[in-house]
Amino acid sequence: MNLENYLPILLFIFVGILVGVAPQVLGRLLAPYRPDSAKTSAYECGFEAFEDARMKFDVRYYLVAILFILFDLEVAFLVPWAVAMRDVGMLGFWAMMIFLGVLTIGLIFEWKKGALDWE
Repeated sequence: MNLENYLPILLFIFVGILVGVAPQVLGRLLAPYRPDSAKTSAYECGFEAFEDARMKFDVRYYLVAILFILFDLEVAFLVPWAVAMRDVGMLGFWAMMIFLGVLTIGLIFEWKKGALDWE
């Protein structure tokens, strides 16, 4: 077993750690650290938290996230298919039409169920 074969992997791991850790260390060492009440206040939603962090969320948040992933994956499949359209032939064309048909049926189902209504 030759350890030279593992050198690219170790180099990749080292560079990955360096790229991930070095900016954080440099920021901590070089940036001024002067916290005040405005900097340490709640900033994500604009107001202080008023309930327990373990409160139940509305299922619509998860539904929107799932729908986003679904249609994001659709684009991830459509772009390579469109680029290779001439190479996949009619079989690839009809396979993608079936895929798009299933996604369209899913979209119509979600629309009829009211998943896209935000009230």
